[in-house]
Amino acid sequence: MDEDIADVEAAQSGDGEAFGRVIRRHQGEIAGRMWRFTRDPAAHADLVQDVFVNAYQSLDSYRRLGPFSHWLHKIAVRTGYACWRRRAKEPVALDESALRRLSEPPAGEDSKEAGELVHRALSCLPPRDRLVLTLMYLEGCSVTEVAELSGWSIVMVKVQAWRARGKLKKALRNAEEAQR
Repeated sequence: MDEDIADVEAAQSGDGEAFGRVIRRHQGEIAGRMWRFTRDPAAHADLVQDVFVNAYQSLDSYRRLGPFSHWLHKIAVRTGYACWRRRAKEPVALDESALRRLSEPPAGEDSKEAGELVHRALSCLPPRDRLVLTLMYLEGCSVTEVAELSGWSIVMVKVQAWRARGKLKKALRNAEEAQR
């Protein structure tokens, strides 16, 4: 029996330390995934905590049909998506300097800046579009994996990705035209 299953069963039986071991094992990978949903360190810490709180509260729904980490990542994606939906505002406009930096290839040591630029470009999209593009292009998930993580059908993922790419292209084009 794998460590996660043993600890999940122990946590369900009331062992307070068992879920702590699960958190320690998965905290790094969940934190990495949640960084895609926010670049604010305080909000990021809260989001990671929300994932584990949601997972703990949902332990009874874990059916052991797949690896525990896959189930946990589904909760993480849905928690991040819910965060975007709660914070959805008017689309963020890309300023001239951000647009210029997006069109230039990042230097080797500027990967953090490149990540920030991509995050900013995606932030001009609605949450549903951001989610599909983030999972497909930043995390390298297949259409099937996006469907599993999001709870959408494969057809829905394909349609959403197509629409999201169009919206991003239009937003970048509008920002470029406004720059002229």
